[in-house]
Amino acid sequence: MWHGEYRDPRLVEVYDAEHLWGWEDDFFMRVLADRVTPRVLDLGCGTGRLAIAMAVAGHEVTAVDPARAVLDAARRKPGADGVRWIEGSFETLPPRAFDAAFLTGHVAELMVTDDEWSGALHALRDSLTADGRLILNTRDPAARPWQDWNRAATERPVVLADGSVVRAWTESDLEKERGTVSVVHHYLFPDGLELTSTAAHRLRDEDTLRDSLRTAGFRVEELYGGWGREPAGLSEDGELIVIALAEPRMLA
Repeated sequence: MWHGEYRDPRLVEVYDAEHLWGWEDDFFMRVLADRVTPRVLDLGCGTGRLAIAMAVAGHEVTAVDPARAVLDAARRKPGADGVRWIEGSFETLPPRAFDAAFLTGHVAELMVTDDEWSGALHALRDSLTADGRLILNTRDPAARPWQDWNRAATERPVVLADGSVVRAWTESDLEKERGTVSVVHHYLFPDGLELTSTAAHRLRDEDTLRDSLRTAGFRVEELYGGWGREPAGLSEDGELIVIALAEPRMLA
């Protein structure tokens, strides 16, 4: 899949203008403050909004993303010099280097295959200290969010830094055989240029999340359905927000 919002500088600008600080960021910062957490990983950091805030708060932050265009945008932001930026993915994570790892912004959904998801979780487990925390969020498939991923429900204006306006909308198709949702994002620029970005999302239910985390060496400490810490299935947010602890490795 193309994921143009992360790879095309024109779409990165649109993505950054649309994804401003929100209640989910407040939630993650509160979770971070729950414990003494000196060393933090932000995997799939995008344009760096959360990573920079964590660094400003005094944490030693490593931000990793495979897309160079979003990292370039992140490095240009105020406070970016307080973050260690790495172009890469979970395959490059150092062992036992972090006290907490964040996988936010529904990045978990972009790891579509079971092998990729398992590989990411095992790599994250190995990168954390014993009892280090993994914090992630993904959409709850029980909420059937794809039903509202159509032009009528999603078309919106996005105002860029120069004041110009891009019209954006999303269309999707549920692939029941693979359990994924194929998405096409459309962006219509003022000069008539239309760019598209394609993606596939894998929405795992609560049981699947818990099983995959346990297999990778995590213990789920908390699981919420919304940013107000509501139980799964009882929030209009339609999220599955997980805080999991890295279990100590058994000695051979």
